[in-house]
Amino acid sequence: MHASNDLSLISLMLNASIPVQLVMLILLGISVLSWTYIFSKRATLRRANEQTRRFEDDFWAGGDLSVLQQAVASRRAEHGSLARIFDAGMTEFIKARRHGGGESALDGPRRAMRATYQREMDGLESHLNFLASAGSVSPYLGLLGTVWGIMHAFIGLSAMQQATLASVAPGIAEALIATAIGLFAAIPAVIAYNRYTNEIDRLSIRFDSFIDEFLNILQRQVR
Repeated sequence: MHASNDLSLISLMLNASIPVQLVMLILLGISVLSWTYIFSKRATLRRANEQTRRFEDDFWAGGDLSVLQQAVASRRAEHGSLARIFDAGMTEFIKARRHGGGESALDGPRRAMRATYQREMDGLESHLNFLASAGSVSPYLGLLGTVWGIMHAFIGLSAMQQATLASVAPGIAEALIATAIGLFAAIPAVIAYNRYTNEIDRLSIRFDSFIDEFLNILQRQVR
């Protein structure tokens, strides 16, 4: 091991041992993926909230539900999750009414809306598991790189007749960079996971409430 006068971040990363560099590359990859999912999920949830609000306004405006269902069915991708849940339930309800289902006419819409609800929630929750894993695993990966780097630094010092601060500092600094990168990858992932989970929970409650209210409306129509 030799001391280096250049203690810049890039120099320390390039001069780190191979295992530490490998850990750093893994953490950088996790960080890039995390930020990609953070920005994409932010846009997805913002769009989902806007689409939900817009559909709720249309639904509670008091218009003909059949007309609303036809408008949603013609452009399902543009109307959002709640509109697709409504479309699934209304489609099944219309089929049941044609066959004279009576009170049992609500069983089909209920199952259809629940199945669509689950698919929509799965879509909204996609990539959240990665953010949770990145937030929990990245600090440990960084710590692994730090421990290995410090061990490598002390092994190098054992071959030197006289150890000085100048000879110790680069090795320790190289090792600590791994922990810093691990925290840099973990902290945004944890914050984003908690925030997005909360937003998805609120959307889930709105979807659940709508399903119950819509079923009550359909129940009044079959009486």
